[in-house]
Amino acid sequence: MSRGLDLEREGQNRYRLRRSGSMKVDGLVYASRALLPLLGRDKSLQQLANAACLPGVVDHVCGMPDMHEGFGLPIGGVMATSPDGVISAGAVGMDINCGVRLLTTRLAASELDVSALRKLIDRIEEYVPTGIGKKSRHKGINRDIFEEVAHTGSPGIIERGYGWPEDADHTEESGCLAGADLAAVSSKAYGRGQGQLGTLGGGNHFIELQLVEEVFETTAGRVFDLWPGQLTVMIHSGSRGFGHQICTDFSKSHLPLAKKYGFELPDKGLACAPSDSREGREYYAAMACAVNFAFANRQVITHDVRQAFGDVFHCSPEKLGLKLLYDVAHNIAKWEVRGGRKVLVHRKGATRALPPGHPDNPAVYRETGHPALNPGSMGTASYVLAGTEKSAESFYSVNHGAGRLLSRTAAIKEITKEMFESSLCGVLYNSRNYRELLDEAPGAYKDIDEVVNTLAAIGMTRKVARLRPLAVIKGKD
Repeated sequence: MSRGLDLEREGQNRYRLRRSGSMKVDGLVYASRALLPLLGRDKSLQQLANAACLPGVVDHVCGMPDMHEGFGLPIGGVMATSPDGVISAGAVGMDINCGVRLLTTRLAASELDVSALRKLIDRIEEYVPTGIGKKSRHKGINRDIFEEVAHTGSPGIIERGYGWPEDADHTEESGCLAGADLAAVSSKAYGRGQGQLGTLGGGNHFIELQLVEEVFETTAGRVFDLWPGQLTVMIHSGSRGFGHQICTDFSKSHLPLAKKYGFELPDKGLACAPSDSREGREYYAAMACAVNFAFANRQVITHDVRQAFGDVFHCSPEKLGLKLLYDVAHNIAKWEVRGGRKVLVHRKGATRALPPGHPDNPAVYRETGHPALNPGSMGTASYVLAGTEKSAESFYSVNHGAGRLLSRTAAIKEITKEMFESSLCGVLYNSRNYRELLDEAPGAYKDIDEVVNTLAAIGMTRKVARLRPLAVIKGKD
């Protein structure tokens, strides 16, 4: 651990980072004994302590089991601020509303041999462009539609025929975050967003065909329509260059505001503005545009995946199922009521997980709590989780995946072809060159089972299902 940032154990898998120096609140870190030593390998604890110094931060800042170093707030970090506090682009993240959705099918995975899986991922990739900077193949999605969905999110694109009406009901915030205003977006960000709806991107984004390996909770499994042996499709993507540019713009323009508003900035990655200031409101409006764009982007990808399945199986997507189980956001800031007060919850690489009975759950998941989706790496399991009331102390937030263990550069240097191939255990992938995927190899990530069990063991999450990858589509950086 960094000097002065020692953690105090407070029971199983829970540690406290005591307030010191300019910190206004403590930090809470969730880690198993196996994960704890990994925190000393990067600057994530220092970044969490820095976030605790910001004006208006409340209760404590939280580090999830998948926490690792990022820009500003660590990835896997959660921070809430009061109405008289700040909003920070670096505490939301570069890929605004990077998120995950899961489609269920009526197909048993055993019905698909290697040839059928290969046909599916090849056909999906014909519809969905992958890689950095790629443009949509939907020529009908023009400037007017882009502007519309920046304000309306996935409901707007569904009305254009890219989805089923019930999809929005199975999406966080019903697929649209209120308060969006394109007037707050720079011309450069606007330009980067043009033509990217329906594209996957690169990095850790993927489309994955999965097998439901185990259902742990019978009632939630039934409500979620998950059954052992089932074929599912997981989609992980975000707001593309549009959101990245918005974060870049405001991280730069907010830097001088500490002096203007008279507060000390602990790190330039946490550049921020009072949330009720003109600058703060402008960032929220721009961020909401990117949030809505990302919901719409995953919705168009869903439409294309359904089309690809219909092509391969020569029938309607409806006959195959392909229902949207849920769509959850990662990098986002939202006004929520916690403990009877209004707070701005920044989740960066963290997933909201509301418990059963919480009024903000979609009606269909009111009794179970909504699904929280946790992808692993391209060769390891993913999980469907649900929240519990115990996660109230983390502002109803849980981990969003496995979390990086190696930087992209280190992964490319350290992971050999033999290590890469053996770690995939037969999982099909779309790239013809394994070197393009070394930075996403399973060895570059923490153990997803260890990460998920960290919160499950202390009752902050409930494991509903474990999914095993069969074939994965990833884009080149």
